[in-house]
Amino acid sequence: MLTVIVQVHVVEEGIQAFREATVKNARASRKEPGIARFDVVQRTDDPARFVLIEVYRNAGAPGLHKQTAHYQTWRDAVAPLMASPRVSHQFEDVD
Repeated sequence: MLTVIVQVHVVEEGIQAFREATVKNARASRKEPGIARFDVVQRTDDPARFVLIEVYRNAGAPGLHKQTAHYQTWRDAVAPLMASPRVSHQFEDVD
């Protein structure tokens, strides 16, 4: 299993649009065979900050995910909503 944590900061006026696009992408992503989990959370003290928690079944699954139409639609839709570039980190299971 491979977990990817993506931190996103969006512009204030883009919060609702980002949330809608990201929920749509997450729901479609959960249907991919290589994805075990795909969560979207929003900070309560700063609603312009989101975290995506993506759990993949193997190391090749993120690449396949990025080839999907729903990911590419999401990527293009949210790009102008970013207050700063998104930051991601990969983690592997240790237990």
